[in-house]
Amino acid sequence: MYGCRHEAMSTTTIRVDKATHARLSELSEASGATLIETIREAAEALRRQRFARQVAGEVAALALDPEAWEDYLGEAEESSVTDGIR
Repeated sequence: MYGCRHEAMSTTTIRVDKATHARLSELSEASGATLIETIREAAEALRRQRFARQVAGEVAALALDPEAWEDYLGEAEESSVTDGIR
C-alpha cells in the first residue's frame, strides 16, 4: 500500500482527540488494515487531494488569461497525453 514495505520502521507518537482516534479505528477495522496503515493511507489521500486542488487552481488561473489558455490548449493537442480539461 503506497510503497509500504513490511520492514521494521521507526515510529513516533502523535496526539489526536478521542473522536479522531475512534474514527480512525473504525476505518481500520472496516478495512482490515492496521491503524498505522490507515493513518498512512489517510495522509497520502490528503496529500493527493491538496495536490489536485493546487493543480485545479493553477488551471483555473491559466484559463483567465485567454492568450495563455490558447497556448496551453495548443500544447495539449500536440501531446499524446490527455489531461481531461477539454
